[in-house]
Amino acid sequence: MRALGSSRRRLAALGMLAGASAFAVGLVFLRFALSGSTHYSNLLWNLVLAWVPLALALLVYDRHRRGASLPALAVPLLLWFLFLPNAPYLVTEFGLLRIIQDMPVWFDVALLTTFGWTGLMLGFVSVYLVQGVARRAAGAIAGWTCALSALGTAGVGIYLGRYLRWNSWDLLVQPAAVLRDSAARLDSPQLIGMSLLMAAFLTVAYTVLYVVLDTALDGRNERA
Repeated sequence: MRALGSSRRRLAALGMLAGASAFAVGLVFLRFALSGSTHYSNLLWNLVLAWVPLALALLVYDRHRRGASLPALAVPLLLWFLFLPNAPYLVTEFGLLRIIQDMPVWFDVALLTTFGWTGLMLGFVSVYLVQGVARRAAGAIAGWTCALSALGTAGVGIYLGRYLRWNSWDLLVQPAAVLRDSAARLDSPQLIGMSLLMAAFLTVAYTVLYVVLDTALDGRNERA
């Protein structure tokens, strides 16, 4: 599968993601105005963090196309790997429906769905780009190994953020504390269950999207 093709397609994809993000932000501010509260304001910062892995993936993708080797891209690849869970993390915000009830539930469901969907798309596009880099560098198997490993590890990262309240940058500034806290819960049913479920969900969702895009691109090439 060819990663994001021409610059025109890239601009269209980025424009759609920016549009979805703007719509999500607009819903939050509409909620502020209608409810008179600032509930769900945390979604705004989480959305910013969800853009970070895409920005890093674009950096890796562009540098690799210009001839940079994988070792030369080690730092942005590591940062991408660490920040990737921030994108799908947005789907876990549905838990707020149990706590915040100052607006009709249908409004909040639409709001959270918009953020969750946007987060997934930001994360999946970033995985798509990095998978393309790995595939060109080492073959299709390496590409899928990279993608599935990242999605699987993201499941653990989502748990660490949701329940242990660790952030991606904590792995950079205090890695020993994060690893120690995680190791102490290796037998936790919550850690195992949520990590596996989120990893499976992300893997299935990404694979479906990948196959659909691959089919669409093949059909477009046949008509060209």
